[in-house]
Amino acid sequence: MSTIRFNALQETLNRNPIKVIQTEKRSSLFGKNVFNKYAMQQYLTRAAYESVMNAIEHGTKIDRKIADQVAVSMKDWAMSKGATHYTHWFQPLTGATAEKHDAFFESINGSLAMEKFDGEQLVQQEPDASSFPNGGIRNTFEARGYTAWDPTSSAFIYETTLCIPTIFVAFTGEALDNKTPLLRALQAIDTHATAVCKFFDKNANKVIATLGWEQEYFLIDDALALSRPDILLTGRTLLGHSSAKGQQLDDHYFGTIPARAMSFMQDLEQECMLLGIPVKTRHNEVAPNQFELAPIFEEANLAVDHNSLLMDVMEKVSRRHKLKVLFHEKPFEGINGSGKHNNWSLSSSSGINLLSPGKTPMKNLQFLTFFVNTIKAVYENEELLRASVASASNEYRLGANEAPMAIVSVFIGTQLSAVLDELENVTIGKLSPQEKTDLKLNIIGKIPAILLDNTDRNRTSPFAFTGNKFEFRAVGSWANCATPMTVLNTIVAKQLKEFKVEVDALIDSENLKKDEAIFNVLREYIKASKKIRFDGDGYGEAWEKEAKRRGLSNIKTTPEALKVKNCKKTIDLYEEMEVMSKIEVEARYEIELEEYTKRVQIESRVLGDLARNNVIPTAIKYQNTLLENAKNLKEIFGEDYKNIAKEQLELIMTISNHITQINALVLKMIEERKKANLKTGFKSAEMYCGKVKPFFTQIRYHCDKLETMVDDDLWPLTKYRELLFTR
Repeated sequence: MSTIRFNALQETLNRNPIKVIQTEKRSSLFGKNVFNKYAMQQYLTRAAYESVMNAIEHGTKIDRKIADQVAVSMKDWAMSKGATHYTHWFQPLTGATAEKHDAFFESINGSLAMEKFDGEQLVQQEPDASSFPNGGIRNTFEARGYTAWDPTSSAFIYETTLCIPTIFVAFTGEALDNKTPLLRALQAIDTHATAVCKFFDKNANKVIATLGWEQEYFLIDDALALSRPDILLTGRTLLGHSSAKGQQLDDHYFGTIPARAMSFMQDLEQECMLLGIPVKTRHNEVAPNQFELAPIFEEANLAVDHNSLLMDVMEKVSRRHKLKVLFHEKPFEGINGSGKHNNWSLSSSSGINLLSPGKTPMKNLQFLTFFVNTIKAVYENEELLRASVASASNEYRLGANEAPMAIVSVFIGTQLSAVLDELENVTIGKLSPQEKTDLKLNIIGKIPAILLDNTDRNRTSPFAFTGNKFEFRAVGSWANCATPMTVLNTIVAKQLKEFKVEVDALIDSENLKKDEAIFNVLREYIKASKKIRFDGDGYGEAWEKEAKRRGLSNIKTTPEALKVKNCKKTIDLYEEMEVMSKIEVEARYEIELEEYTKRVQIESRVLGDLARNNVIPTAIKYQNTLLENAKNLKEIFGEDYKNIAKEQLELIMTISNHITQINALVLKMIEERKKANLKTGFKSAEMYCGKVKPFFTQIRYHCDKLETMVDDDLWPLTKYRELLFTR
């Protein structure tokens, strides 16, 4: 095994960066392989173009004849760019993307052939759904599932395949994917945010949620990755002693990007430009071999699709560069993990960011309305928001090495906190002219200046306001953004719905003016949600004690966090907002529990194999070398050898103790795994979390100790210093 390690290192050291040539400006490349508005205007008739745009902007249905025209035009466009196949591209509940390629090919009478693609093939397909997670929605033998075209996300060409973004539903209509609930949540936020917007702008007719994700990841040489079975099978290192040098010197963050990584990034960014993914920022992250890229904000549904597509493209491009992308939230112990910060905001049909102050008191009151409602929504649903980022992999990240803790809190900065504190004192009921003037000039009138000066960001807060958006920092790097975005948009939509009802009631029953009613409701919301606001350091025992005093939850394990997804409050929320049915909610809960169980089970099996098939045999081999040395010393020096070989004898005993402990712990872990396998659902996940997983740390401790003792030439697993610093 050590031969594999050293061969991998040699192979890595012989690599050179692949030269990436950019022949066109990025602006010229952008969207070339996307069937966007520009392409549609070239290939569609006016009637077909208007029909598609109405479907995108207003949700109207596309007539079958129009669908046939769109399909033919889409095929002609795709074939002009070298496409030979098409696929319905969807996001099943695996967290990844899925596709089944069919050729633009039809035979005629067995002797002739033609390229064909019609409206029926565009609008709906029937892939075999039997092997996708369904949470009991349908039986395995009922293989029928349907993919249906989502015209709000443009079709694109990747390699030689036309990819058509679609939703994925069961024969009975329930959603089997991540996209469908997201689209429903976005419809809900549009409906209820628009209704609130009309308090400030009677002409408001649409609100869209926007998303800007920040994708963190690690890059290591693929030969080194292949030399580590744990990375290959679980996406992270289950063993490995920390490198003497890690991230403690802060010399990697924003440093010069290594040559091979830069070459990969340039290649990736060209692919992104062609696919219409507006990537803009790239830089080194804190940990060695850790990087980040971020795009320009987009409409949330499109942004989610682009992030899922990006992760696929990153893996394909990395293979060209003999690199391996690690999306796991915590691939290496003792250094920073990777997140996917979700920067969320709301934008009106006139292009106004509703979470950005304006130039008038009324615009600032609009900002405060959406700002306070978002905070109130997070306070009322903090456990659900925590559950939206819960996974087996993110469990290792939350609360460690600069990542946010499992306690959901909102950071808004001391100056905005002071504004909200002042608004708590707004008079109940009607406001005097003097109080109105004071509010508009001295409190909400000063908000733009406050935001200009209030640029500090709290890196430990899971949910932070950063000037004109909220940054949900607890999302893991491996996650599909659709899940947290579905939750966030749903809870804010629900809160805005309640807000409008309360404001209307005060206007009607208390005879308050509109701005008076808004101030009165906001005052009560600010008081009610004050406990969720925290501007201090969100780390350590002090914050945990304070959070407990405030009544905030601190759910550290995934099985416990997921329980809220299946409670009555959550089901009622989703059904009221028409985002998911009770069956769909329960199905997702079962799927996520099963995925957690399987991931921990896989890690347990891989760890047991590594410990007993790699670490122990290597330790014994080195121990035999020490024994032979001690035996030779005894033959030469007789009884005096005990003093001469004292260190060797102690090392032999220490190695034996570690071997004994590893073997015993692995056997105990296997027994606990067997017990957990007899259970199902929550009980199985709970046992894997509480009974199986604790052995990981114990087994790792003894294996990592042996790594520091055994001859480096014998050690079979590529070490941390090699994984993190071989570039």
